[in-house]
This record gives sequence, structure tokens and C-alpha cells, in this order.
Amino acid sequence: MYTTDYGSGESHESAARETMPTAAQSFPSIDEKALLRKIDFRVIPILFIIYVAAFLDRVNISNALTMNMPSELHLVGQQRNIALTIFFVPYVLFEIPSNILLKRFSPHVWLSGCIFAFGIVMLCQGFVKSYSGLLATRFFLGLAEAGVFPGSFYILSFWYKREESQRRFTVFWCSVLAATAFGGLLASAIAKMDGIHGLSNWRWIFILEGMVTMLIAIAAFFLISDFPQEARWLTDEERKFVMARVGANEEQGGAVTSGSILAFFMDIKNIMGGIIYFAVIIPIYSFAYFAPTIIKTLGYSTVQTQLHTVPPVAAALALCLITAYASDYTRLRLPFVFLGTMLIITGLAILLTVHHTFSVQYLAICLVAMGAFSAGPIIICWYVMNLNLSGNNHAERTIGTAWIISFGNTGGIVATFSFLVKDAPKYRTGYSICMGATCAGVLAMLAYAALVSRENRAMRNAVKAREGGLGEKDVRYYSL
Repeated sequence: MYTTDYGSGESHESAARETMPTAAQSFPSIDEKALLRKIDFRVIPILFIIYVAAFLDRVNISNALTMNMPSELHLVGQQRNIALTIFFVPYVLFEIPSNILLKRFSPHVWLSGCIFAFGIVMLCQGFVKSYSGLLATRFFLGLAEAGVFPGSFYILSFWYKREESQRRFTVFWCSVLAATAFGGLLASAIAKMDGIHGLSNWRWIFILEGMVTMLIAIAAFFLISDFPQEARWLTDEERKFVMARVGANEEQGGAVTSGSILAFFMDIKNIMGGIIYFAVIIPIYSFAYFAPTIIKTLGYSTVQTQLHTVPPVAAALALCLITAYASDYTRLRLPFVFLGTMLIITGLAILLTVHHTFSVQYLAICLVAMGAFSAGPIIICWYVMNLNLSGNNHAERTIGTAWIISFGNTGGIVATFSFLVKDAPKYRTGYSICMGATCAGVLAMLAYAALVSRENRAMRNAVKAREGGLGEKDVRYYSL
């Protein structure tokens, strides 16, 4: 496969000339642009929809906690934080096994099964009567959801070339933003259902969303696309073309073994990748879980609170799309991750120092949301699309996509204990934890960039020193 050095500063046009010829010339009857639109339409929308459902089911408890849920379930002290945290225990532990099972059973079977399972759990959560019941449903929700996010990125990475992947990764990632915004709007509407059929409004959040999720799961079984070589909606020629253009082939299946897992974790780049994502996940989950609580301290009613969670998400969505297109056009990831982290740090600095000016505090919340949510998809794309340089696409990506999501989501555990009731309304501890994590992420990001730059230089020097054999255009370099 022809590839380029994505960190060398080559022009967009010259890089395109090097990456395109093989597949395009081998399949002259294929209209590549039309096929790419077909892939976009068949692969991305259903993954977007299922993760809207997954993330909505995960974080809608933050809206319920602003209603009568704490009093009805007699939640005291840190019990609400524990209820948030217990979700992440199975979620983190089961992600690598889930990716292995996804490949074993095929994506459309495994992912639709996971979705149906967490729909059932969400429905049951609407009928819990005690704190222990809430813990049980949150645990099984984390278990059922574990495979959806890494599995979706895993699938996407086999359908697109590196220089066109960021836009697709970001569109899928925007399902998180859609769920966050829609969750606030939906909760503000459901808040008015208090007492219908003798059920509190917070119960209706879980019941209605659980029922919708199960319907989505049924549709997902028929609509989720498997890997390119298994896609029945492509012709034989189209399948071969897709696999050629992304550099995949059926012999690269690569079973995951204990040896491949050990080798994966011996590479310090993989550790750095996990730390970068971990650092940005803490402010992401802090916003997702506690934005309603924090905004409520600014003096808004329950309904106003839910509605005021939407503008920061809308601003984050706009920045996500802008940076995704800019990142693909420039073929660079590092500058845009850096931009996101600087916005987070700026917003947190304001929140730590300004306490009595509502408009300024609200602006700071917007900056944190914009920075965290825009950096997240670029980090994942940067890391995941750098994973296939060893020639073992499936094994390395099976481990890598699950690793970055699972380790990163341990940041969710940190976030759930960062904003405690006793710290309201200034939440100095929570903001300080987010600040520290973001700064650590900046250091890990620079370390990762230095490591891949060093390996690029080593590969380039090896090519120059070699007589005959592969030319530089046949070498795949890491992106920056």
C-alpha cells in the first residue's frame, strides 16, 4: 500500500498523489467518490444512533439526580457518586474481551445484542426501589455498554483511509454531544410527567429511554455493517477495492494472543495514548455528569437547568466539526488536540477564580465543553489510525481501540468523585482535578508526538540507507 509521512509537512496535493494510485488504477470501473458516499451512508448513521442511545442511557442519571430520585431512593453522602462510579468497573474491564467477541460473532450480532441488553437494564432502572437496586442496574448497564464505543471505532478504522478518517470519527463522536444535548431537552420535557400512572418523572426518563433503546437494537441487527470483506451490500469488485484502498486483506486477521497483548503493552507509545485520552475524559465526564448540578448552583430552576446544558454542547459540536475538517485537510492531529487542551485549561482557570459572575462562569463551562469534546475524537483517531503499522491490522486494533477507550474511561471513575455535594458551589476540588489531569495530558501528548517523530526518523533513515527494495513511498509513517 502506498502511504506517506503524515508528519513531514508535505503538501496536501502531493500526499494525495502518493496515496491514491494503487486502488484507483487497479479498479478503473469504480467511482471512488460515489462508493465513499455509499459507505458513509451505510456505516456511520446506525453507529451514530446506537451510541446516542448508549451515552444517553449512561448519563441520564445526572438529570434524574436533579429531580426527586435522591429523596425517593434515600441517597445520602457519597452514594450518588458511588452509583455513578460502579458503572465504570465492568465497562473498563470488559472492553478488550468485548472487541475479541465482536470479531468472533461479527459486529452486527454482537453490538445489537449489547444494545438490547442495556435497553432492558435501563427499563429496569426505572423501577428500582432502593440504593442497592440502583447499584445493580448501573453495574449491568456498564457491562452491557462496554463493547459499543470501542467496537464502533474498531469497525470505522477498517473502512476509511487515514487522511479521510478524522471527519468520520468526529461525526460518530458527535453522537456523544447529540446525546448530551438531547438528554437535557428530553429531561426538561419528561420533568413535566411527574405523577403520570403514579410514577415520578425521573422514573419515566429510564423507562422511555429503555424502550426506545430496545427498538434501536432490533433495527441495528439488520443495519450494522460488518468488516469490508463481509459486507453483503457491496459487490465483489467493490469489496476488493475498499480493502485495497485501506490496505487490508483477509490474511491480516491476526488472532489476539497473550504474546500480542504483552508486545502491545511493551510499546510506550500505547501507554502514552491511553494517558492522553484519560486526561481529556475526566473533564468530559465531569461535564456530562455534573453540568446540570453545577449550572443549577448558578440560580436556575430544574427545567431552566436542563435547557442551559444545551448551548455549551452546541458550541462544542460546531468546534468538533471545524477541527475535524481542518485536521483531515492538513493531515495533522497534534495542533488540534493542543487547541482543545488550551481551551479546557482556560475555562478551568476561570472557574477556579471567578465565583460570583454568572455569565463569565457560564462562558467558562462552554470553553471546557468545547475543548474537551473537540479534542476527544482527534485523540482517538490519531492513536487508532497509527496502530496498523505492524502489518497485523486486526490484532493490534482489537487491543488498541479497546485499550484507549477502557483506560481512558477510568477517568470517569475519577470524575464521579471529583464534584461532591459538600464542595458546592465553588467545586474547587473538582476543577483542580480536571486542571491537573489536563496538564498531565499535555505532557503525555508531547511525549507521544516525540516518540512517533523519532520512529519516523528511524524509518526514513533506514529507507535512505537501504539499496534497492522498497522505496520511501511504500513505507507507512506515523501521523502527527
